[in-house]
Amino acid sequence: MKQPELGKKISELRKAKGLTQEELVEKCNLNVRTIQRIEAGEVTPRSYTVKALFEALDFSGIEERSQNESKFQNSTLVYLGIAAGIIYFFLSIFEIGYEIEFLEGKEAISRTAFSLIKVFTYFGYVLFMFAWVRLAGFFSNSFLKIAAWAMIGANLIWGLVDILALQTDYFNLGDYYMVKISSFGFFYILLGMSFTSFKNRYSFIPLIVGVLTIVAGVFLFSGIAAFLGLIPLTLGEIGQIGLMIYFITKIGGKSSPDSQIKVSEF
Repeated sequence: MKQPELGKKISELRKAKGLTQEELVEKCNLNVRTIQRIEAGEVTPRSYTVKALFEALDFSGIEERSQNESKFQNSTLVYLGIAAGIIYFFLSIFEIGYEIEFLEGKEAISRTAFSLIKVFTYFGYVLFMFAWVRLAGFFSNSFLKIAAWAMIGANLIWGLVDILALQTDYFNLGDYYMVKISSFGFFYILLGMSFTSFKNRYSFIPLIVGVLTIVAGVFLFSGIAAFLGLIPLTLGEIGQIGLMIYFITKIGGKSSPDSQIKVSEF
């Protein structure tokens, strides 16, 4: 938080506590002139001065937020992951539709065009999962990190297999289709469980997203009822994108760098 906003905030907190500038000085061992200049926005205090003032005013919100935002620097991957997740979501609709037609022996588009759709679909989801790896590290959710890495590996492997099936005559999509669907179901179950591990730490949203993802994973893993899994899977993936955006705002991610709080500026 830059001046004069910082000075105004300290002044508001002091008045809310019913303290005069002289009384605040006694609580944080600063001189009156320093307090006056900080509140007037004439100087930018150092981090230890801000910390002393916040402790004297029994306020930790801004300091905690500044630490979060400092830790969240270089978050380009997460924002890229959101964009990739949205692109993946829409491309996957076409990818699934064309795949069903290929399995039925109907080639509505060329194999090259279908291969490109699969490349962008798989690559988009991989970027989306990389963003979850980044966020999992921030929130110390090792389960989510493992599940995201496992999903990345599955997408890279099956993506390569699909491309080989489309561009060579070694095998067809139908030869391994159910194995692929079941394996993705297993990894979706792991991913869903990792979301539920947040429990009530960050509202009930991760729990809902986790349950939807688990239900989708169970249907896909069963193979027979895989088609029924598309409904909870669609809702779950929309929820995952929304949850990622929610987590970014929760830890202080901003769209404008000028509005970020930086400890170094205190």
